Amino acid sequence: MSAMTEQPGQRGQWSSEPAFVFSMAAAAVGLGNLWRFPYMLGENGGAAFIIAYLIALLVVALPVMMLEVGAGRLAQGSAVETFRRVHRFGAIYGWAIVVLTIAISSYYLVITGWTLGYAVGAVTLSVDTFDDFTVGYNSVWFFLITTVLAALVLIKGVSAIEKFSKLLMPVLLGVIVLLVIIATRMDGWAEARAFMFQADFSMLSDPRLWVFAFGQAFYTLAIGQGYLITYGSYIPKNVHVPRACLIVAGTETSIALLAGLMIFPYVFTFGMDPGEGSQLAFSTLPVVFEQMRGGWFLAILFFSLFFLAAFSSCLAGLKVVIAAFEEEFRMDHVRAVLAVGVLMLFLGLPSALSFTPVQLSVAGMPFLDFMDQFGGTNVVILSGIVGAGLFSWLVPRERIHDSLGASKRWWQWRIVIVGRALPFLGVLWLGWVLFG
Repeated sequence: MSAMTEQPGQRGQWSSEPAFVFSMAAAAVGLGNLWRFPYMLGENGGAAFIIAYLIALLVVALPVMMLEVGAGRLAQGSAVETFRRVHRFGAIYGWAIVVLTIAISSYYLVITGWTLGYAVGAVTLSVDTFDDFTVGYNSVWFFLITTVLAALVLIKGVSAIEKFSKLLMPVLLGVIVLLVIIATRMDGWAEARAFMFQADFSMLSDPRLWVFAFGQAFYTLAIGQGYLITYGSYIPKNVHVPRACLIVAGTETSIALLAGLMIFPYVFTFGMDPGEGSQLAFSTLPVVFEQMRGGWFLAILFFSLFFLAAFSSCLAGLKVVIAAFEEEFRMDHVRAVLAVGVLMLFLGLPSALSFTPVQLSVAGMPFLDFMDQFGGTNVVILSGIVGAGLFSWLVPRERIHDSLGASKRWWQWRIVIVGRALPFLGVLWLGWVLFG
């Protein structure tokens, strides 16, 4: 019997709470933490960003995560169907989530293509620096290959994601810890540790820092993108949602911090720029493996696992879109997968072309970076706030409490209070960002 059971006429379910935790963690770990967290940390002042990020995560992002998972569990449908049940006009917001997820998935596939290209390069003993990798059209070719692979896996159904995640997570964590241990022996270890854990508290008065910190907290937990609603719709009745979300958030944050400790000692050892941007990990790690004894083996292991983790993130995002297409357009599963796959091929090309000789850019930055900093930060925050507000204000409290599966009322009240307050706090915060 498969890990996710699905009978004709019934909606499939994760086989257990640990299965949901593994799958949800794998959905966000790949790119949200290994790729995005270090580069956001490098661009936003190190330790001060970590403080703002942790505050945003614990006070706001975690309760919103629980609300979204509960909403999916309650509605047992796609993001569009979930918010249609909240309010008759809620489907408009549901489709906004799907459009956002389409936009994010389009450049996720490009970055995942980079990880595949580096994995192939490691196997063939030719891991290039990022500048060399993007001299030609590798970014485009590996994006196309990754998109086709994702479509083939998704045709098999969600059970493949669960089995895949259970194997991936422990091995990936082991490799990251090994690389951190090696990093402690590098000349740049002390500088990296100071960068990450000795904060300039004056930076906390910068509204821009908080925008990126909240954006990363929401991004890390996959808030406002339909992932949590879609994955939550497969949760069985015996799952304690707050507990499961706490475990996922703890796992995500731990791996994000380990990713920073894995990368920044090498950045400072080799005199690189910590604020290099979205290509930080891809510029740093090839140099690391080249200098290291036995580096070729670690390169194969790391980039292969990095690809698998990133690929899992892509599957999660595409599943959100596919679920909406199936339910809203009455498509069978295979047709929905193929339609979404073709859509990704067209929409992902501009991001792929931004790291080729074409160098497609917007507002002075590569198109992919523009998409990530605009959609992956600003729009994700807005989406999470709107969704939490709709669910908290329009769904009766007792139904929200039931959807969380938590016996302690203080959990339930805190989550609802945060959700109800967010739209008003968001307006005040926007005023601070614009006029502070």
